[in-house]
Amino acid sequence: MKKIVLSILAAAMALAGSQKLSAQGKFGPDSTECIKYLSYYTEYYKQKNYESAIPNWRQAYKYCPPTARYSLLSDGTTLIRFLINKNAKNTEYKNKLIDSLMVIYNQRVEFWPKYATSSLNNKALDMYNFMKDDPKALFEGLSAIIEKTKTATKPNIFLFNMDTACQLYKDENIDPETVINTYETSIEYLSAIKPKNETEGKLIAKTIEDIESLFIQSKVASCDNLIALFGPRVEADPENLDLAKNVVKMMSITEGCTDNDLYLNAVNKMYVAEPSHNSAFFLYRLYSSRGDMENAVKYMQEAIDYEESDADTDADYYYQLGAFCFKNGNPSKAFESAVKAAELDTDGDIKGKAYMLAGTIWGSQSCPGDEITRRAPYWVAVDYMTKAKNADESLAEDCDNYIRQYRSYFPQTAEAFMYDITDGQSYTVSCAGMRATTTVRTQK
Repeated sequence: MKKIVLSILAAAMALAGSQKLSAQGKFGPDSTECIKYLSYYTEYYKQKNYESAIPNWRQAYKYCPPTARYSLLSDGTTLIRFLINKNAKNTEYKNKLIDSLMVIYNQRVEFWPKYATSSLNNKALDMYNFMKDDPKALFEGLSAIIEKTKTATKPNIFLFNMDTACQLYKDENIDPETVINTYETSIEYLSAIKPKNETEGKLIAKTIEDIESLFIQSKVASCDNLIALFGPRVEADPENLDLAKNVVKMMSITEGCTDNDLYLNAVNKMYVAEPSHNSAFFLYRLYSSRGDMENAVKYMQEAIDYEESDADTDADYYYQLGAFCFKNGNPSKAFESAVKAAELDTDGDIKGKAYMLAGTIWGSQSCPGDEITRRAPYWVAVDYMTKAKNADESLAEDCDNYIRQYRSYFPQTAEAFMYDITDGQSYTVSCAGMRATTTVRTQK
């Protein structure tokens, strides 16, 4: 300890001597005291002896102007944070320390603008760590910081702000419009960030996904709320394409909110102004929600045909189209789309589901004709259910249940013999505009 004290004194004397002429300007009217305590606390701080550093830092903070050194303030936030954690159970003292921490951050921003962005980001993180028991103040503080730092905001701060907004809405302390505006701002800034590398890009994408999940789970985006919010905006600024895009995006992720005039007008504005696979897809969503088979198929095919949509996107589009056509009584288009979805899928997300859809389509057909003609579709159905579970193990249980069901409709061996067909024989099935080649199987 004696050596530490001597080294501190020596450092302080050296510092005072080297800066004797200019100290009063930089280190304030009490420059000697300022320099002395700067040296004292710094030595303890370097050794992470925060208990001993704190009283000396307090004195340095007392005698030194905020412009003396940036480390006086940045080290101060570390030391105050240490005290907050140490006194977590002493609510009154802890809250005073939190107030002090915020004051120091404000000084960092005011007197050291060069580091303002990093200071604000760190302030936001500490607010989230220490102010959760006052969500209103936390939300206001985080929102104010995001307003200043915009795309320079750390991604998780947007997530913390959205989480706080949703909690306030749940407790009926803010209105739906505030939550929706918070969501819009978060997605807008996050989408505008240019990631420095692949890791940061993945982090931003994950943050957007998490924010969207929070927004959906909050149930603030009811269709009525969105129409009440965006209706007057669109009426006041009908040519605003960005507004139209936002209306489409918000209503598209809200259940049951694509069958209204506001959505229809916004989608059409997008499609006319900027034809793309996205705007064509949104038109598909619109017409499919209204059961308009002709226009739904038309616009989905346009979405698929755009060059900028990649194979996996097209696979997803085909799968959705297949499900829609099957539901609306067009099995041939449904089967064609399901098969194309499986063929285009490269990452394995769609293939199993697409094959399962194809199997379900065949297994639901009631084909006219003789006994074998009526039962043959079940052979094809089993073929596709087998492909489905092989492509996606998570579907195995459901596929096996379907296979058991379909096998019960296979013809008896004697029945097949009557029609001059035997197990293992190749057989072409034609039904409901669909055609497939399969293998004869009978019930033994």
